[in-house]
Amino acid sequence: MTDGYDVLLRDGGIAHVRPLRTGDRQALHELVDRSSERSAYLRFFTGGRNTAHSYMDRLTSDKYDGHALVAALRGRLVAVAEYIPIRDGSADLAILIDDAVHGHGLGTLLLEHVALDAATHGVRELVADVLAENQPMIKVLRDLGLDLTQRFDGGTLRLAIAAEPTARLRAGIEARDHEAERASLTRVLTPRSVAVIGASRDERSVGHKVLRNLIDGGFGGPIYPVNPNAAEVAGLASHSTVPDGVDLAVVAVPARHVLQVARDCANAGVAGLVVLTSGFAEAGRRDLEWQLVRICRTAGMRLIGPNCLGVINTAAHLNASFLPHQPTPGRVALVSQSGAVGASLLERLNVSSFVSVGNKADVSGNDLLESWEDDDGTDVIALYLESFGNPRKFARIARRVGARKPVLLIKSGRGGAGDRAVRSHTAAAATPDVAVDALVRASGVIRLDSVHELIDTAKLLSAQPLPQGRRVAIVGNSGGPQAMAADACEQQGMVVPELPPGLLRARAAAALGNPVDLTAEASAEEIGAAVAALAASPEVDVVLAVYTPPFGSGIEETRQALSIAAKGAGKTVLACVVGHDGLIDGHLPSYAFPEQAVRALAHAVRYAEWRERPAEPATASFRVHERTARQIVQEELSAHPDGTWLSPATTARLLGCYGITMVESIEVDGPEAAAAAGERVGLPVVLKAVGPVHKSDVGGVRLGLRTRDEVQQAYHEMSAHIGPQMTGATVQRLLPGGVEIIIGGVNYPAFGPLAMVGMGGVMADLLADRAFRVPPVTDPLDMIGELRCAPLLHGYRGSPPVDVDALADQLVRVSRLLEDLPQIAELDLNPVIVSSDGATTVDARIRVAPCEPPPSPLLRRLR
Repeated sequence: MTDGYDVLLRDGGIAHVRPLRTGDRQALHELVDRSSERSAYLRFFTGGRNTAHSYMDRLTSDKYDGHALVAALRGRLVAVAEYIPIRDGSADLAILIDDAVHGHGLGTLLLEHVALDAATHGVRELVADVLAENQPMIKVLRDLGLDLTQRFDGGTLRLAIAAEPTARLRAGIEARDHEAERASLTRVLTPRSVAVIGASRDERSVGHKVLRNLIDGGFGGPIYPVNPNAAEVAGLASHSTVPDGVDLAVVAVPARHVLQVARDCANAGVAGLVVLTSGFAEAGRRDLEWQLVRICRTAGMRLIGPNCLGVINTAAHLNASFLPHQPTPGRVALVSQSGAVGASLLERLNVSSFVSVGNKADVSGNDLLESWEDDDGTDVIALYLESFGNPRKFARIARRVGARKPVLLIKSGRGGAGDRAVRSHTAAAATPDVAVDALVRASGVIRLDSVHELIDTAKLLSAQPLPQGRRVAIVGNSGGPQAMAADACEQQGMVVPELPPGLLRARAAAALGNPVDLTAEASAEEIGAAVAALAASPEVDVVLAVYTPPFGSGIEETRQALSIAAKGAGKTVLACVVGHDGLIDGHLPSYAFPEQAVRALAHAVRYAEWRERPAEPATASFRVHERTARQIVQEELSAHPDGTWLSPATTARLLGCYGITMVESIEVDGPEAAAAAGERVGLPVVLKAVGPVHKSDVGGVRLGLRTRDEVQQAYHEMSAHIGPQMTGATVQRLLPGGVEIIIGGVNYPAFGPLAMVGMGGVMADLLADRAFRVPPVTDPLDMIGELRCAPLLHGYRGSPPVDVDALADQLVRVSRLLEDLPQIAELDLNPVIVSSDGATTVDARIRVAPCEPPPSPLLRRLR
């Protein structure tokens, strides 16, 4: 945090926050000089500024023993907030803000950050003495969301504020962050004026195409071509430099000129830049891109791009892109990191907005989710991303947004683990793509595999109400495609129920089961009537109409009949007009093939079910010894700074801190010690090599050793076979039979921890039967139920059922361990023997590695 970070203010402005430096003395004195006498009095409780100036000298001296943050706007220091420890667990709190930035939310933000920093340094209580007449500051402190008590002492109010974060603080920070994000992008996505810098008279140039699109799209505000070498461009007067106060500047000049253009825009007070120019990070010029970001952030400008196609807002008639066609207005907001994918989607989707983020140097998918969450013109948000800048924040925002409108995602790069070196079963299985799946699953995001699937799903979700259940009625004029639809429904977990007798009236040749085959002679009127009747039935949640042209009344008349029936249905209705994709009359999605329709429907059904779940599932409560666990990890990392696999004894101690039960084990270093350990734990026993990660692969496991001699002989043979890789062994009591399960975990620096459960033992990798979650695991039974091997746990083909609740408890405890200790890089409990008596870990491996502490989700900042 030495260099600080950028933050968004309530009005959308950008400030830079960093720790106080001794070199800030002059800037602090200037801050005092700019403060009114009233402000100085309210902060220092005395008239004049002498006391304030003296304090700033003390604040920047070597004797200062507090913690202070400063904030700068447009390069000028405008605020300082601090806490000074005064006694065990308590600290004095104070803040001074430039009068010119009062009311922008900077004070609240700095107090949030100071409180979070204090809590991490062991401060339990912040004490603020505020003059009773200083009502604005009293309100800010009360509204923070922290627990506080207060008492009057003469004309002073003493507020004692608990530094421990609360649910109210979290909710307040989320709401304030959302407000700031929206404000920062309002003038960029719905600008009142647009300048095109690099607007050439050459019709083939990018700048000219952007200008032409703005004009032809009917943008209602001023449009300023900026070209010092032309008097006019496309019939508009040209400007030599960007005019003052423009909301949005679209930059289409060579890369070598972009930084100067950005400085010119900063001086002119432009709110945001869209830089179309390439030649930045994607071309290896990260330094150039960073300079561009710094210019924009210092000036308070948001930046879209560089290396992008532009932005579109159909409600504002804004087409600030160089695409070759005007977009069709609709209800889908689209963000794409790939220009080619974005252009392809725009040709097939009706959109409310489109943002091509390019290199995502500043504005990202997270920012746009915040902006579109409250957009009344957007019902669905679709994203094509090649990378996550802040995946944990994405998950938090997407969960909130998804509770109101669906979020669709294509995330490219479904490859393996790349160059990451892993040795455990879990880490080998938990590739970055698996982490993405778990992350978006927890957030209710609909992840899709292809552009075509995204178009199909967005079309349904933006045009129809959410499905009320999984019961699908299929009706049409051709048995073959309807049977294909029924098969697809079964594969996707939909239900095609028997329909009640007398529900439909149709010609004698019709088959009135489900699917309902009205025969090829069925007219458009008959098909429409059947759709309406099925939609009215309480036995049906969704109606899928399958029409094969050119039979019956023909394609156009049948489409109109389906449109009319769907419009008044009040339920989800979709159509398959074989061979023809489209959106009928703007409200009835139509698909060329039955499988397309059913895949889109399945996504909609699962999303609707996710919406019905509790927003915050209850987390199991149990006692853990977190402090002891942290001490164990710290001691291991002190001894092994680059990380290490824990010894069996240390592994057992660490797991014990979280109540994770292991079979009794004794570490041994030779045949005689092994034999003695066998007698101690009770024969028969299991002998396992220490050293190899995958012991079974190298002959490092011997089961059912019934005598002392067998144990000794097994140790000799194992040691000779494995060689120096074997550093010892463990002896364990042989457990009765049960179902072998693996519980595991891995920690990715970007994504955070990931928990896994699956078929264990030697089958762990062979069958690849696994389920993943992002901790905390709040649905362990559902997670276990996803496994193909789950029937084995409930009594399969006469075998006794086992204690699934005990397994679920172990899974929750492991997820808590992973969440509390990010230094756990890999963890395998394999196998966990689950029997009717409980769930016991037989073998465990844990690798710890140094890592940066994850950023606090409560620390509002730009990435």
